[in-house]
Amino acid sequence: MKPESDETSPAVASFVWWRRYPSTPRSVTVARHHVVDVLTEWGVGEDGVASAELVVSELVTNAVRHGLVPGRLVELRVTYDLAKMLTVEVSDAGDRWPPATVPEDPGDAAESGRGLALVAAFSDGWGVRDREVGKTVWAHLRAWE
Repeated sequence: MKPESDETSPAVASFVWWRRYPSTPRSVTVARHHVVDVLTEWGVGEDGVASAELVVSELVTNAVRHGLVPGRLVELRVTYDLAKMLTVEVSDAGDRWPPATVPEDPGDAAESGRGLALVAAFSDGWGVRDREVGKTVWAHLRAWE
C-alpha cells in the first residue's frame, strides 16, 4: 500500500486504511486481525502492532456494544504517518458518548469501564468528536519500526 496525503495535513505523507464492519461482536475479532495484517505490512514494530491491536479491540467493542444503531455499520480507520504516529478512529452512529474521564489504572475501572482505561494507558491521547450522525472515538499511539 503506497503512502497518500492525509486530508488534515496534505504536506505529511501517511499510510491510510479503513474498513466498515457490521455492528456485531464478531466484527471485533475481524477488525483486530485486519489491523495486525495492515500494520505488519506497513512495517510497524511488534510493540506498536500489539498496542494498536488492543486499542482497536476496545474501541470496536465499545462501538458494537454502545453505539449500535440497527442497520448502521461501524467504521475503523487507521493512519500511520512519517512521524511514526498511529491514529486509530472508530466511528458509529450511536449518540451515546464515552465518559469524559476514565480511571488512570485499568484495574480501578469497573468491568464495563475497563476498555477506555486501557485505551488511555496504551495511547498517547484519545478523544471523541461529533459526526453528522454519531461520533468518532480516536486514539494516537506512538509506533516505532
